[in-house]
Amino acid sequence: MTRNTQIGLVLVLLLAIVVSVGGGALAGGIAGYYLAQRNAAELAATIETTFAAQPAGAADAITRQGNAPQVAPPIAIEGDANISNVTVASVQRVSPAVVTVINRNNVDASGSGSGVIISEDGHIITNHHVVEGATVLSVLFADGTRQEAELVGSDALSDIAVIRVDGAVPAVAEIGDSARLQPGESVLAIGSPLGNFRNTVTAGVVSALNRSVGNFEGLIQTDASINRGNSGGPLVNLQGQVIGINTLVVRGGGAIFGGDQAEGLGFAVPSTIFERVSTQLIATGEMKYPYMGIRYSMIDGEIAAQQNLPIQNGAYVAGVEPGTPAADAGLLTDDIIMEVNGVSLAVDNSLRYVLMQYNPGDTVDVTVRRGDRTLTLELTLSTRPRELDVVPELPELTPEP
Repeated sequence: MTRNTQIGLVLVLLLAIVVSVGGGALAGGIAGYYLAQRNAAELAATIETTFAAQPAGAADAITRQGNAPQVAPPIAIEGDANISNVTVASVQRVSPAVVTVINRNNVDASGSGSGVIISEDGHIITNHHVVEGATVLSVLFADGTRQEAELVGSDALSDIAVIRVDGAVPAVAEIGDSARLQPGESVLAIGSPLGNFRNTVTAGVVSALNRSVGNFEGLIQTDASINRGNSGGPLVNLQGQVIGINTLVVRGGGAIFGGDQAEGLGFAVPSTIFERVSTQLIATGEMKYPYMGIRYSMIDGEIAAQQNLPIQNGAYVAGVEPGTPAADAGLLTDDIIMEVNGVSLAVDNSLRYVLMQYNPGDTVDVTVRRGDRTLTLELTLSTRPRELDVVPELPELTPEP
């Protein structure tokens, strides 16, 4: 083999090696480029699909940790809009039945509150303190028309009154079941604050249930604004049902009917009470409460600890009036009433509320804790004397609108 031939073979071998290595690298490069492009396309498609599944604005919530996209939970824009729509619908359902109640005490003085129409016969629920002492009553409907009204009946103990107008009424509100309320549930208050701003709507929540303020028991507590003039107006759930009648606010430890400002704790008489009272007022013109003849206070864990009481729920008997059903049944001062006919006087059941399920003349079994003993006494209820129905002093009435 000649020298030139040997050199030629070497060159061919070198060229083969170069082509082999270079071709493999080129092929690998092409394959890598293709795979990278495919992965990028798939990733882009995945992100596009993810964004498309989110509500508007959710793409702004995308954050990155390293190279991996993280998607934040969807923003409930649609849900918020639904709540707003439900609130509007509830107001539209009840508002036509809300009235301004005008109380003329004499030629020189008048005041106003609110009320809600509850029957096609023209019956309107309001507060006792709104109509108290009236010589002339009238109402303003939601459309601004005015009509004279007459007092059907009034009950100071529950602060509920019923008045009536003649003729057709613009709307009738539906009564809901306040026993189904839960703390935190959204509610609306509708009324005529200061007498001038008819059918004003304020929103809040149920802050608590079965509250006691002064002589009042079983009240709904709410943070929906209640101002002077709101008294007697409805507290409404989001189904557009009246579940309370607004009655007072508390500020600085005192109770002020209606209140002058939006601050404070608002309270309403629940439907479980005002419905029973209004039914009796319409039927007989007065409310007759069953009566035991004791002075008492409802207890809870804090009061029980302060007074060193043996149990944490019930009605503590502070005194027994002589010649009353309680005295005849053998109840004693310092007894703790635990149950009435098997119904426990726990957090959600005040003694007055439980007794309201009965009529004067009914006989009930009263379970009592006396010292370290538990005993059951049979007690026949009588009628509560009217002179015991005392309410706090009223503020000055607002001028007529």
